[in-house]
Amino acid sequence: MSIEGPSTSSNGGGNGSGDVPTLLVRDSQGRELLCFLEQLIPLDGHDYGLLTPVDTPVCLVRIAANDNEEDEVIEELDGAEPILSVAEVVLQEHDLTLVRSAVTLTVSGELEEPDPDEIEEDELDDDDDDESDLYEMLIQFRAEGQEYGLFIPLDPFFVVARVENGAGLLVEGDEFERVQPRIEAELEERERGAD
Repeated sequence: MSIEGPSTSSNGGGNGSGDVPTLLVRDSQGRELLCFLEQLIPLDGHDYGLLTPVDTPVCLVRIAANDNEEDEVIEELDGAEPILSVAEVVLQEHDLTLVRSAVTLTVSGELEEPDPDEIEEDELDDDDDDESDLYEMLIQFRAEGQEYGLFIPLDPFFVVARVENGAGLLVEGDEFERVQPRIEAELEERERGAD
């Protein structure tokens, strides 16, 4: 299991996942995301939660104009507001809402469950490693003379937060780098113990 960086949501709608507890997580800029608490891991006198967003995480991708170029995941969203505004309008036509939350964008609303036989998997290059993660295109739209898409990662999207007083503080930067390998090791140990 590999833990990526954090994620988001903020509508708190009903979840159909039985009794999985939810936790409101804040990042250093005060943005909130509602997550399901999957695991609780004690480390160095703190409780760390491994969480998954209640809403669907998505990433913004600039779609290549021709076969010689590669699709580009837009990591820095600060300058992308005009593009996200167009995406919002397109999503509203499908009764979906774009949520700007910590670390990732999310989409709230009733998404159709994809048929595994019909999923068109698009490989997007990840700059951090040589592996290509698989994504499903949610919508494609045109903004500022360029094609863009919102893609849903098909791998589970995990968030790590320090749990204090019933709320979560998003683990970022140096702290994330420090605790991430130890949390992964603890989870692998738990999986081995469950076998």
